[in-house]
Amino acid sequence: MTEPAIARLHPVPSEDALTDDDIAALYSAGTAGAAGSDDPWVRVNFVSSVDGAATVSGLSGGLSDAADRRVFDLLRRLCDVVVVGAGTVRAEGYGPMRVDQESQRARRESGMTEHPVFAIVSASLDLDPASPIFREAPERAIVVTTELARPEAREALSEVADVVVCGREHVDAARLVGELAGRGLTRIQCEGGPRLFADLVAARAVDELCLTVSPMLAAGGASRIATGAAPIVPERMRLAHVLQGGDTLLLRYVRS
Repeated sequence: MTEPAIARLHPVPSEDALTDDDIAALYSAGTAGAAGSDDPWVRVNFVSSVDGAATVSGLSGGLSDAADRRVFDLLRRLCDVVVVGAGTVRAEGYGPMRVDQESQRARRESGMTEHPVFAIVSASLDLDPASPIFREAPERAIVVTTELARPEAREALSEVADVVVCGREHVDAARLVGELAGRGLTRIQCEGGPRLFADLVAARAVDELCLTVSPMLAAGGASRIATGAAPIVPERMRLAHVLQGGDTLLLRYVRS
């Protein structure tokens, strides 16, 4: 299948189509969480309509296109761990965390595991231990929960995943980042949902936002990409690059 053409608009415009290696290099530039580093780098990846909707019919997939999916896959190539809230895992139909063969090769050559670790955030632990997400995972998954989670659910999930407690009633986003980094998973990618993103923002833990702007007007009652907690003072981000795939814009913002 032919890859969708993606060109660079900013900072140096170029109409030449970017290769996967070109795109990966752009998204790797300036990240602190390089291989072997103890410093975490938290990247958040979302898609939004031009009028600010995070979903269509309740799913972010309705906003995605070929260009967005290409970058989505390449970002997974670059990270140690993919972090997702359990509600998003269920709604979006996540399966075992796997990348394609080309990404596996690139990861091996970079000294990484062939596939990222999957970390699922769930205060309630409403997760099925028999799910392929756990049983067919190429890397043992992590479940992040709270002290008040049901002991029987923690015990059942501990057979198929590493269960990590990061807070009493709610998952503490800063502690979550610290726990992952302590396991050597410093290149952290969050793919949702909006409440987890908001918790990371409030904890001032977000180093980078990769935002795909989909050329759609969605209106309706869809939520924003971040909903809930907020920092005392909003944090300013710097525009690192803008890519274009057809009418879709792929924006990368990093901490100022």
